[in-house]
Amino acid sequence: MQKVVELLSPWDKYGEGTSGAPALAGPCLAGNRLNLDVYPDGCCHFLRLLKEQREEVVQIEFLRLSSNDSLIGTTLDSLPHLEHLKSLVLKGGHVRDKFGSCQCGSLTSLPQDLGNLKCLTHLDLSFNKLSTLPSCILNLSSLRVLLVSHNSLVALPEDFGCLSKLAFFSAMKNQLMDLPQSIGELSMLQTLDLSENVLQLLPEEIGNLHNCKELVLSGNCLSSIPDSLANLKSLRELHLHSNFLVTVPASLASLPNLSRLNLQNNCLRAVPAEIQALPFVDLHGNPLGETEPSLQAGEPSAGGLRRFSCRLGKNSFPVTSEGCEVVLPCDIHFCFPPGAASDPLRISFRLLKPDPQFVKLRHHDVLLSRVLELQPHGVKFQQEVQIWMPFVTPQILQQHEVVVRTFNGQSWSDLRTRVEQKGGLMMAHCSVLHFSWFLVVSRLVQDECKVPAEGTLLFSSVDPNIKVIFPPGVTKEPRTVKMQVLQVPAKEIDEITAQEGCRASPLLCLSQDSLVDFLNPVTIQLPLPPGVTGLNLDQLSLRLLHGDLEGQTWDDITSQVVLKFTHIYVMFEVTHFSWYWLWYTTKTYIEGIAKKVYERLRLYQVNFIALQRKKDPEQVLLQCVPKHKVDLVLERLKNRYQGPEPSDMVEMFEGEQFFAAFERGISIDMDRPDCVDGRLSFIFYSHLKNMKEVYVTSPVDRKGQAVKGQVSFYRGAVPENIPEDASRRRKGADSLWLATLPIKLPQLKSRCDENPGPLCGFSFLPLNLGNVETGYLTQANLLSIARRVGSDWQTIGLNLGLTYQQIERIGHNNRDDLDKQILGMLFSWAQQNSEDPDCVSKLITAMKESGRQDIADEVETIIDLGRQKYTESIRRVGLEQESSTEDSPIA
Repeated sequence: MQKVVELLSPWDKYGEGTSGAPALAGPCLAGNRLNLDVYPDGCCHFLRLLKEQREEVVQIEFLRLSSNDSLIGTTLDSLPHLEHLKSLVLKGGHVRDKFGSCQCGSLTSLPQDLGNLKCLTHLDLSFNKLSTLPSCILNLSSLRVLLVSHNSLVALPEDFGCLSKLAFFSAMKNQLMDLPQSIGELSMLQTLDLSENVLQLLPEEIGNLHNCKELVLSGNCLSSIPDSLANLKSLRELHLHSNFLVTVPASLASLPNLSRLNLQNNCLRAVPAEIQALPFVDLHGNPLGETEPSLQAGEPSAGGLRRFSCRLGKNSFPVTSEGCEVVLPCDIHFCFPPGAASDPLRISFRLLKPDPQFVKLRHHDVLLSRVLELQPHGVKFQQEVQIWMPFVTPQILQQHEVVVRTFNGQSWSDLRTRVEQKGGLMMAHCSVLHFSWFLVVSRLVQDECKVPAEGTLLFSSVDPNIKVIFPPGVTKEPRTVKMQVLQVPAKEIDEITAQEGCRASPLLCLSQDSLVDFLNPVTIQLPLPPGVTGLNLDQLSLRLLHGDLEGQTWDDITSQVVLKFTHIYVMFEVTHFSWYWLWYTTKTYIEGIAKKVYERLRLYQVNFIALQRKKDPEQVLLQCVPKHKVDLVLERLKNRYQGPEPSDMVEMFEGEQFFAAFERGISIDMDRPDCVDGRLSFIFYSHLKNMKEVYVTSPVDRKGQAVKGQVSFYRGAVPENIPEDASRRRKGADSLWLATLPIKLPQLKSRCDENPGPLCGFSFLPLNLGNVETGYLTQANLLSIARRVGSDWQTIGLNLGLTYQQIERIGHNNRDDLDKQILGMLFSWAQQNSEDPDCVSKLITAMKESGRQDIADEVETIIDLGRQKYTESIRRVGLEQESSTEDSPIA
């Protein structure tokens, strides 16, 4: 790894740690390097530079471009002219989708002439769409570092071993199923990362990598490993967690330099005593000592399947043709029966916040879960895969049913769903043959039938008095008809009609899968409105309303149909389907009243709360709570928070956007991803938590006085297809305002005099991270690291495990000084983790995850130097044992 550090450090120390990108008009060509991946039009800029400053550009040695750039294909053709190029980075991941996830670049191949770059030692093609390794790479005779992670590689070329100088190779997060035997010919290889693939077997030749120091095989489908791994005498770290290992060779214990062996989350029921005795082995998550499970009668899935749980921080798992059961950290369960996947496959997952632009709820739908995305999309399984998704129990159970809804890339559709209880949670259980996006909703109960040419009957399971009669000859081809019924509470009508005696039947919605009207009239039967019978019926007061499928318009069609009456029913005939509603009223214009009642049926009464944490008034909790839950929420929060009474009641639609704005001397961090024009963005979902905690600050000097400000809530975008009247009423500045609640920031005390903090005068507490054998990361080391961190300090802090609230607080307290923000982040983490024996490794991992390989290499260099100094000191005082090892674990 040290050789790789020496190789990477010359270019990584330039540009990577800068606090901001230079302006595009500035001098991008700096010496022998050109970093253009930070610009949205970097490839265009490169082509212009190549045209205008060709002599200088063809001399560059270090080049970075984004493969998300639309001109990357054109730019590739120019790269073979850069004969002096030593480092080439063509990574994707610079563009994010609507959910904030990195999007892969567009590279699927490389020009063959790229293999003529004889000086190239470093090539990074991560986050692209490579399904095969471009053949030109095998001609790069000087290549020492190759990164192809986050692609779609299914195999490596048979002659991959010809890259004789390769010292670092990473192909994590691909679809590799096996390795070529020639991989054993990479005699200079020091680090091999093949994690998060679908490897089932390793070739014996992998034991020929005699210089390999770090071998990462976690997250694959390995059930065994070859004994030849015991030949890797230089190996320091071996990562095999999250596989299907049932045995490991005892010979691994004899590796002289091994200091870390990770065997977590496998299927090990017995482990050789030599392995268990190793002080640095991790065996958590294995069924050690357990007997083979027997098939239990009555279990919903095959009892012999392997079962494993994904740990927090993992976002993928492997599936083989043997099948398995998987439990995600969010309690989502999967059952892959044997044969469901014909070839090994890696499934990626992520939970997404529902975006109303993407999640299209229908009328009277209620969202009960977040969005689950499963990849790869479009892959068809040979047998149905079972999915169990937990959901929030809906408040209204009558007239509604719980279903799983899936998105195929173009439209949403509902799956056949069973509601079950699993592990104390309510689960929505469905079966699928493909993976895409899934969520759980509560919808109106849907009855459906197949209408043949002979005709049929369709009854409502919500109200048996409602039925549809399809006579013979109504259709030539069978078609599917769906029925939904919504009961209308009498109080809703009374409130809007001012107790004027209006009454209405249940709402009936009919739809079909054909665009062609029925050949013969279809008879619909509706019950008369409550309190109305055939004995006291005034036919002139009975109105039949027809609404479009979006509920935007309601028309009185009484004069257009023939109403037939019985003692309790009304029957009429139609040839096409939509909403139907029977009203009994003396009012002449009933359409406007119907619109208002229909709108009210979709609205929720809510209150806003704004509370400040008692121990930290700058931390503010904002929440939109349904009216019936307000007292329960306040009771739960009263011990930790305080603040004004909830706002007055307002009404909101499911999926409606609203904003919170801090005013009168109080502000928030404008760089938050959910901050739009200085306001916090929320989406109201009645059964999900509409809550955020933020840190606020004030430009007012609080040393002399408190700040009395406020937070106001405003309407934003409303869901599509709400009633026209509702849209009209919500236009204009006044109608956007919802509520205002007071916020008070107390007067500040002098922190430096009374309670000096870690950033006050740069007075840091002494720190020693690590242990005596590996060497310590001291205060001076962290200060050195801090100088290489730039504006990406927040990303690094989050990857180190600091909460978003901690990051916000550090940013606010030092908002005018980037150096103090960086130091505050690093030393806050160090002080929280000073007792953690694994903190140095976590620091290295966090830097890698943040895209700061240069800092990760620096930390490893510091640790290596400390290890060498310790070994030399032991040797000087004559305490070295005959069989001592050079390396000790970084525990």
